[in-house]
Order: sequence, then structure tokens, then C-alpha cells
Amino acid sequence: MKVRKVLVPISGEETDNEAVRLGCRLAKPDKGKVFVLFVVEVKRSLPLDVSMEPEVKRGEGVLAQVERIAEEEDYEVVTSLLQSREVGPAIVDEAAEIAADLIIMGVTHKPRLMAPFSLSDTALHVLRNAPCRVLVLREYAAVAATPRQEAR
Repeated sequence: MKVRKVLVPISGEETDNEAVRLGCRLAKPDKGKVFVLFVVEVKRSLPLDVSMEPEVKRGEGVLAQVERIAEEEDYEVVTSLLQSREVGPAIVDEAAEIAADLIIMGVTHKPRLMAPFSLSDTALHVLRNAPCRVLVLREYAAVAATPRQEAR
């Protein structure tokens, strides 16, 4: 599979840096482009173009951090910050707009009582609707060993 355009949506989580590293490494052989996207979610009670200075500043800081990660990989990324009502549809729309070959999404590990693993609504939306392949990069699980694992 040729990887010419990779979209890496980020949110300030631990997995962002590794997702960007992986995107650079996968795009490099084909001299592809890596697009890094930070989405500021705007509540429906506010106008979409409202100034959300604290969130925008945070997003710019996160984007600057992943630009440094890309430099460590000797790769240049294209960064963008969008304001949207929902993050999932914004990611899918951006992937379609740039004709992405791959989306690399970092997800956090948040086990719930009845489910050992669950995905956010954003991740589920992207997995269901993306116009390209999606690679999900889950952070390490900090789960205590179960009795079955201890018996080994």
C-alpha cells in the first residue's frame, strides 16, 4: 500500500507524539505528506466562528509540539487547526478533502466496568465513516495482572 497522504488527528493526549512519528515513518518511503489536525469543538449554543482563545492557544501549543516530533523524524508536517461542532465528522471531512490514504488515530485506554475496552464516540465515528484506511494506535494499558496472567 502506498502512503502518500496521512492524516493524524491529535488532541493533546499521550498517543499524539507516537501517532505523528508513525505517520512520518509510513509516509517517508513514498515521499508522502503528513497532515496533522487539531479540532476545537464548539458547543451548539455558541456561533461556530466564536473566538475560543484558550482552546485555540492550547491547540497551537499541541501542534507546535508535534512539529518538533516530526523534526526529530527529519520530516515536515502540514498542521491545521479547525473549529467544528463535532470532532469525528471534522476528521472525516478533512480526510476526504485531502484525499487521505490513511488516518492514524491515537486513542486512550479507558476500561469501563462492563467492557474491558471502549472507544470514544469520535473514534467510532471515524472508524465507521472514514473514506480511507484507519489505523488506531492505543496507548499502553495500565492494567493490573489478572490471576490467569500471574499463573504463567
